[in-house]
Amino acid sequence: MSVGSLFAGSVHPLDDIGFYTLTNERALLRHSNLSRCEMILTTQCNFRCPYCRGAQAFSQDCSGHIEYKVATDVLKDWTDHGLRNVRFSGGEPMLYPHLKDLVRLAKRGGVERIAISTNGSFPFSRYTGLLSAGVNDFSISLDACCSEDADKMAGRRGVFENVTSNIRRLSALTYVTAGTVLTGDRADRVADVVMFAHSLGVSDIRIISAAQYSGVLFGLDKLPEHVLNAHPILRYRVHNLLRGRNVRGLSLADSDRCYLVRDDSAVAGHWHFPCVIYMREGGEPIGRVGPDMTTERYEWSLAHNTHQDGICVGNCLDCLVDYNNMAKLAGDT
Repeated sequence: MSVGSLFAGSVHPLDDIGFYTLTNERALLRHSNLSRCEMILTTQCNFRCPYCRGAQAFSQDCSGHIEYKVATDVLKDWTDHGLRNVRFSGGEPMLYPHLKDLVRLAKRGGVERIAISTNGSFPFSRYTGLLSAGVNDFSISLDACCSEDADKMAGRRGVFENVTSNIRRLSALTYVTAGTVLTGDRADRVADVVMFAHSLGVSDIRIISAAQYSGVLFGLDKLPEHVLNAHPILRYRVHNLLRGRNVRGLSLADSDRCYLVRDDSAVAGHWHFPCVIYMREGGEPIGRVGPDMTTERYEWSLAHNTHQDGICVGNCLDCLVDYNNMAKLAGDT
């Protein structure tokens, strides 16, 4: 089936969204080589964001730092399977003592995009050191556009100036996205945060509703066209929200299978999960990390009905839903 024929229906052209790890070609192939993986390096964090689920909801013990040998073994297995994109996150991955070593290992293994999710509060030299080691993508939390709100959202005082300075300086050097979490008490300030993030020169802006919030947002319809056109992910999300589609959740018309899990992986501790959201919402892992992960994930994708799983129904992200819808229309195996 051609990409064009898929777009004649309700499937969104993935190449237009802005998520470089989600492409039309990847969805149509539905292969089991590893395109993108995420590793939770630590559950520790120097912020106390009120909406954060952390990585400790799962019944098994994933707290603290991932063992370095486990991390290197998993990363080597991923690169042996052709890993193209990796994200190191947490907690706060900058607190993990071997972060730069893992970045270098990923670079030597041929990984094309090496991403870090961070709160942006560490000295700028720490981030430039990671750039030199191979990082070419930073996702930095930006939940406010003034210091008072920033202190509240971070759960600590005096971080705003450093974080925003780091975002501005890093944006001049590499691909940076600002991640803004939407909560009920800030629904009327989202547009202001978006405009502030745009002023910092970021490559894109990811707005995502907290798992605890699915209400109305205000002001998104007033965002200037030139701002939306500068940030494809932002444009995609705003378009969805303005037509009543939340960032999270499945509808009855959406695919009841997760094809993404075949070439995507999420690891915390000694376990691999369907995705990071599934882990944060307390879902069970697919299995223990090891040489059988790829096979186990493929078998899970065949057997698991997402419409019968409350975590998937309530929390699957819009872009991942669109990916699985395209993959399902491409064939039945």
